[in-house]
Amino acid sequence: MGRHERIFSLVLPVPPDALEKSVAYRELELALRQSPFGSKIAWDLLARRRAKLHATICGSLSKDVPHLVSDVERAALRRLGPLRVELRGLFSGNVNVGRLYLRVYPECRNGANSLREIQRILGRPETDLYLVGLFNFLDHLDSMEAEALRDLIERWWDRPILTIDVVSLWLLGASDDLVLDARIEDVIPLA
Repeated sequence: MGRHERIFSLVLPVPPDALEKSVAYRELELALRQSPFGSKIAWDLLARRRAKLHATICGSLSKDVPHLVSDVERAALRRLGPLRVELRGLFSGNVNVGRLYLRVYPECRNGANSLREIQRILGRPETDLYLVGLFNFLDHLDSMEAEALRDLIERWWDRPILTIDVVSLWLLGASDDLVLDARIEDVIPLA
């Protein structure tokens, strides 16, 4: 499940070393491991996806053939310059219900969301939800486990996990929803 033609997206990379060094992240991971549903999380996937942690900014730019970021777009992204984002957690949505995320909060410049500016530069629809998919479930939760997850989400909702300075974006191509086969096709500098 979750296999499809190779799709290319512009993503914000998340450095795994910095994430793993975050005290808040380690506390969150421990809380998940010790939760009533901890055995239903695919812990082995963390290591397999580690080098490709990201939040999608401009999804589905192309299929099968890598999207070409034009010279004009690259110049505009360089003018935008490095940006700062904060990761907060936990989040569980209604699309990929089998995955838990950290939310990405971009810095605002002159009152504007910097990630929306990237979407504008690439002529893509502007959004306000950017997620780093981390924890994947192996099975459905029962009512007690779902209640425990709700409590964890409420407790962690606005808690800062990590602040990062983003100096480049990736053009990432993947043909599976977990990006296990993903390749970084291009690195787009923001400076």
